[in-house]
Amino acid sequence: MPESIAPLSDPIVIAHRGASGERPEHTLAAYEFAIAEGADFIEPDLVPTKDNVLVARHENEISGTTDVADHPEFAARRTTRTIDGQKVSGWFVEDFTLAELKTLRAKERLPILRPDNRQYDGKFEIPTLAEIIALAKRHHVGIYPETKHPTYFASIGHPTDELLVRQLQAAGWNTPDAPVFIQSFEVDNLKRIHKLTGIRLIQLVDKEGGPADGATQSYAEMLTPEGMRGIATYAFGIGPNKAMLWDGKVPTGLIRAAHAAGLRVHPWTYRAENYFLPSGYRDGLNPRGHGDLDGEISDALYRGLDGFFTDFPAIGVAARNRVQAERSKK
Repeated sequence: MPESIAPLSDPIVIAHRGASGERPEHTLAAYEFAIAEGADFIEPDLVPTKDNVLVARHENEISGTTDVADHPEFAARRTTRTIDGQKVSGWFVEDFTLAELKTLRAKERLPILRPDNRQYDGKFEIPTLAEIIALAKRHHVGIYPETKHPTYFASIGHPTDELLVRQLQAAGWNTPDAPVFIQSFEVDNLKRIHKLTGIRLIQLVDKEGGPADGATQSYAEMLTPEGMRGIATYAFGIGPNKAMLWDGKVPTGLIRAAHAAGLRVHPWTYRAENYFLPSGYRDGLNPRGHGDLDGEISDALYRGLDGFFTDFPAIGVAARNRVQAERSKK
């Protein structure tokens, strides 16, 4: 067994967009499947409708995750927008009322890698945050919402931070012990949310680039010791790209550095397909074939992870439970 470094908190399993390796992402079916597999938290990415209802979609452009292109009544709404500096063409949630969105049906976003999920295309609606909260409460699990493109949405008259906080408050969730984490790749909106609620916040970071709000020059700058001490003034932890934990087979030291600043570490995203796995964990050459996801997660847990995002919660739960059991024997 490799050297085991203790986490700051018992590791949590976060169902990334639900059990999105086994059902189309961001559907109640994906969340329900994740809960049945033992996930501690379910993750909705949140975007606002035209009438300011928060719904779960990975992006506000929905042609890749719904059947909107098959609805002739919405053909004229196809357009091009500039979002966080990138031109995107398609159909956008903010151009639809909730009632209109509810006429659409979800479809698998990665049909080539996940062909089995295509059998569920057309069966599920786009869920609202309210529906997700109700589901989580019924099953006594937490939620881990991400605010998507908050600066962009505020610029077009849809400020989402207050919408989210108000809805969480209405659910009785406003304190650090609430079963909720709020995450964002931006900085200023998390600092704003920090003033509105006691809910734990997670600063998302990536290997390259920087926050779209321009609050700092780069994510790399944020991950210096001084930068992480700054993050700790408003956030409970960081959510790094999992690739940032390793340099080949050698740990980068990111987890230790974050822990030194008092920050938990919840990396994203652990997926079973060879296409997403580091070379040492792949099984065969087929990109859609499944490799050793259990091994990848376990190796990271031994380095002190406090939680992780996965599209395959059952594998994540099994790995987490085994590593924790091994730790308890010491």
